[in-house]
Amino acid sequence: MTKQTTVRLPEDLADDAEAVARVQGMSMNQLIVESLEAEIERVRADIDFTERAKRLIERDQELLRRLAQ
Repeated sequence: MTKQTTVRLPEDLADDAEAVARVQGMSMNQLIVESLEAEIERVRADIDFTERAKRLIERDQELLRRLAQ
């Protein structure tokens, strides 16, 4: 399943991305999807990121528990 979204890019970035996609023989959509996948994998491997995410999740869970009382 896919979800459609709109991305607004600065003109220079859009031009560069289009050029990269054309040279790579892929669509802009494919370039954006693969770039996001690579970035998500990069941050998942970042220990500092995962620790910050855990702290935020724990804080949110505590807030939800308090609101549910």
